[in-house]
Amino acid sequence: MARIKLFSGDKSIYLAKRIALHYGVPLSQVDIKRFSDGEMQPIINESVRGDFVFFIQSTFAPSDNLFELLLMIDAVKRASAGYITAVIPYYGYARQDRKDKPRVPISAKLVANLIQAAGANRIMTMDLHADQIQGFFDIPVDHLKSEAIFIPYLEQQDMSDVIFASPDVGGVKRARSYAKFFDKRLVICDKLREKANEVKGITVIGDVRDKDVILVDDLVDTAGTLCKAAKAIIDKGAKSVRALGTHPVLSGQAYNNINNSVLTELIVSDTIPLKSPSNKIKVLSTAKLFATAIRNTHEHRSISALFVE
Repeated sequence: MARIKLFSGDKSIYLAKRIALHYGVPLSQVDIKRFSDGEMQPIINESVRGDFVFFIQSTFAPSDNLFELLLMIDAVKRASAGYITAVIPYYGYARQDRKDKPRVPISAKLVANLIQAAGANRIMTMDLHADQIQGFFDIPVDHLKSEAIFIPYLEQQDMSDVIFASPDVGGVKRARSYAKFFDKRLVICDKLREKANEVKGITVIGDVRDKDVILVDDLVDTAGTLCKAAKAIIDKGAKSVRALGTHPVLSGQAYNNINNSVLTELIVSDTIPLKSPSNKIKVLSTAKLFATAIRNTHEHRSISALFVE
């Protein structure tokens, strides 16, 4: 069997080190040299000829993280790596998955084209904003689900009065999977958005009175939707509101919004590092899940056992 090599870019090395620790191999060395104008040059410091190579890099802002990944893939392709997998815990630009108005790009598809053109043979990611993005690739995509880390955490909590909620209509499928697993009811928040990152109003569809509500979302950006949804749910008589959000983008006024909200807790994963700590934010690690998925891929075994049914 070909040797395995795990690499990471600068901004995801905190997660890559944890994944390597769970896997039981050292993280391979890559130097990211920068010219004075910011131009990047990754230098792979060991042979990868014929190896199974995994690059661990989330493509959150800035776009340097994406370009760094592309350059590293190109470097090992030209060094005759046997098989190249891009492990992208957070797939940036996934919100632009369709042409919803005239003269806009389908950026999620463009990013997929770039990764394939760079030389990746496989993609591994978690909680894509839209499942159909898997079809933007002409190579295998392992789409892991955050339920594998969130559900074990929730099973340790008091779930007697819990119901689940989606902060918008687009997230109903995601929230329903939790409601089905725990055999709980589901309510929906219908939001009126005038422009990106600004929510005008929210209507709660369903009875939440005297319940502990858990909002389920795939990413939290400014947290405006989550916080307004939580307030609307409390106003309708809920006892408490917590939230699950896989990817803590947390831009703009997100931390102020969360800290000043009625949310009891926001539970996120470590696909993106937090910019600052918060007493209301709990981080669960994806490292063991990704390490197991990487091992199964390297050993040509199924990863279906990693999905919560």
